[in-house]
Amino acid sequence: MVNLAAMVWRRLLRKRWVLALVFGLSLVYFLTSTFKQEESAVRDRNLLQVQDHDQPIPWKVQFNLGNSSRPSNQCRNSIQGKHLITDELGYVCERKDLLVNGCCNVNVPGTKQYCCDGCLSNGCCSAYEYCVSCCLQPNKQLLLERFLNRAAVAFQNLFMAVEDHFELCLAKCRTSSQGTQA
Repeated sequence: MVNLAAMVWRRLLRKRWVLALVFGLSLVYFLTSTFKQEESAVRDRNLLQVQDHDQPIPWKVQFNLGNSSRPSNQCRNSIQGKHLITDELGYVCERKDLLVNGCCNVNVPGTKQYCCDGCLSNGCCSAYEYCVSCCLQPNKQLLLERFLNRAAVAFQNLFMAVEDHFELCLAKCRTSSQGTQA
């Protein structure tokens, strides 16, 4: 019985119309999956585009000192530095001088607020932590607002997702070596 089924199957596969049917179905599958991928790519590109290029980015952040929603005894910080850390109050300190609450110890002589030591006059900074600290200066508010209003289309989704001044500086310094320049 098994032998008979195998023989019928082999004879059926030798027919040209069966081979044409298998080829046709394979071609249809290939074309539909290709078009689905293209539609997905177009949809992703459209997410990065803004419908009205003249409309400025809606700005959610209020530039106030200490504008964090966290308790005043807790700080967010730049986390990634091997030697230096910047907290959300604009202090730069060595990693060993970071307190358990995430803030830099301001009583250590090396801790500086709004430090631009590693930044050049053209706005380029040599260290990420200096860039974030310099960006957090209250007098940088107008520069940051101008930057957001002129942000490249590709970065608008990134910069629209920030919730406050600290997150904006983290994102801006992470995406550009000219973090303190608009």
